[in-house]
Amino acid sequence: MQQWKAWILAARPKTLTASVGPVLVGCALAFRSGSFRVVPAVLCLGVALLAQVAANLANDYFDFKKGADREGRSGRARAVASGWIAPAPMLYAALGVLGLACLCGCGLLFYAGWELIGVGLAIAVCVLAYTAGPYPLAYRGWGDVCVLVFYGVIPVCFTYYVQAHAFSWTAFWLSLSMGLLSVNILLVNNYRDCEQDEAAGKRTTVVRFGRTFGRVMYAVNVLLAVAFSFPVYLYRNWNVRMLFLFFMLLQFFIWQDVCRLQGGELNKTLEQTARNVLLYALLLSSLLLY
Repeated sequence: MQQWKAWILAARPKTLTASVGPVLVGCALAFRSGSFRVVPAVLCLGVALLAQVAANLANDYFDFKKGADREGRSGRARAVASGWIAPAPMLYAALGVLGLACLCGCGLLFYAGWELIGVGLAIAVCVLAYTAGPYPLAYRGWGDVCVLVFYGVIPVCFTYYVQAHAFSWTAFWLSLSMGLLSVNILLVNNYRDCEQDEAAGKRTTVVRFGRTFGRVMYAVNVLLAVAFSFPVYLYRNWNVRMLFLFFMLLQFFIWQDVCRLQGGELNKTLEQTARNVLLYALLLSSLLLY
């Protein structure tokens, strides 16, 4: 494995839709309200992307240290566990990328108030505390909540806030929609790795409550995501509502794969789930701009 390829794989680019999608929705809301501004929008995207890459690199390092990435795991190969990248450079890279995310966040202070410092600190702490420290959140069953908050509520609401200087109930409901769809990315990952996670002491929701719970949760998240998007389609014609029905049909076929596939077969399902986060963000954004 060439080094540059190893670093790209460690960043898990196919899951970065979880960062891009919410920022797009927040920007579309700002544009609809007449408050869209390019520079803070780009900075918000920078914070979201860099923070997720930092989290992915940190997870690669700390999951290896905790023994969660063992030989024969069903998921895509991890860079440190596979020996492509040494542990120390991976940790330094995670901290460096997180530092760049913080720099982008500091740039946002010129466009909004100092209250953003608290949001930035929360993001930075969660990036590291997700798999590190004395109480790693992902190992204690808090991963789904973290994804809902940091890949849904915070990016949508605060991308809108730094441009409009106000909060919006529409932003909040759509942030829940985006967050729930991103939770499904994690859910497929944990569903696939259930046995390995249990052996490593990683108490995810699927480990705690079983695979049947995971399958039901996936479907419920999709239904709730569409339901919480009501501000976009409530007073629209049936042509618009059919788009949401089509999205649910697309998700239904992926849910069927979750129900019938196992192990490494679910890697493609995970990528399709991540792709649909971006598709849904584009759907919401286009309707907000229309």
